[in-house]
Amino acid sequence: MSIEIREYASEDLPAMREVWNEVVRSGSTFPQTDPLGAEEAAEFFAAQTYSAVAEETDTGRVLGLYILHPNNVGRCGHVANASFAVAGKSRGRRIGEKLVSDCLDQSASHGFRILQFNAVVASNVCAHHLYERLGFQVLGTLPGGFRHDDGSYEDTVLYYYEL
Repeated sequence: MSIEIREYASEDLPAMREVWNEVVRSGSTFPQTDPLGAEEAAEFFAAQTYSAVAEETDTGRVLGLYILHPNNVGRCGHVANASFAVAGKSRGRRIGEKLVSDCLDQSASHGFRILQFNAVVASNVCAHHLYERLGFQVLGTLPGGFRHDDGSYEDTVLYYYEL
């Protein structure tokens, strides 16, 4: 089975929303607390600098996605930020690695100079290993930067990659 990373199309929106909301509902990695509705999802993904999907080419199934956008505005607008989501049943197939690698290419092609991740939850060990293997540098740790649904707090790690 081959996986292609490509820019999203409007027909991908229901599957993208499903994958995104699965990660939001898990409550363990994304800062968002509320799932996206259909109209919200269309607006959200369209508002990004670039949104991409990981598609299983033989089935056309969307297995994951990423969004890319400026981390800030004006004089800091050259720094990008991104979020990645992979469907739970599709994990372990190196889809995240393909998404992050494509995101690095798209970040550069959209004129960004740095890709920064603001809040990688400390217990998200797979993400830490992936980012460090791909050459991201740890910028620091924010103590208690992530609030879990049970009210407990966990550290977040900030990463950056110079494009």
